[in-house]
Amino acid sequence: MPIARPDRDGKHQAQFKKNKERIYATQTVCGICGKPVDFSIKYPHPLSPCIDHIIPIAKGGHPSDIDNLQLAHWCCNREKSDKIYRNSKERENKNTLVAVIGNRVLPQTINWIEYRAKAS
Repeated sequence: MPIARPDRDGKHQAQFKKNKERIYATQTVCGICGKPVDFSIKYPHPLSPCIDHIIPIAKGGHPSDIDNLQLAHWCCNREKSDKIYRNSKERENKNTLVAVIGNRVLPQTINWIEYRAKAS
């Protein structure tokens, strides 16, 4: 039995939809792989656009906060799943670490651009 998601079924649904439309209107690059997103491609194609939670809901991320949402390819989002990628940098004080959350370190196993070109 699937778990209820607050961004799809709960009290955050309306705000998530508004923020999704705002992201679709303002962003053009996948937040995970850094490549352009083609909005003419529709689901279930692997390169179709979707919304990714930077910090997954399962890991405590907010379901509808615009600062926790980014544009992504469907395949990139599926590969990322519920992982959080961190790049740590040391400051001048070596006891303090700054954790910067970033998703562009996600390894890409399939080049979907080439896959799409071959399928056409």
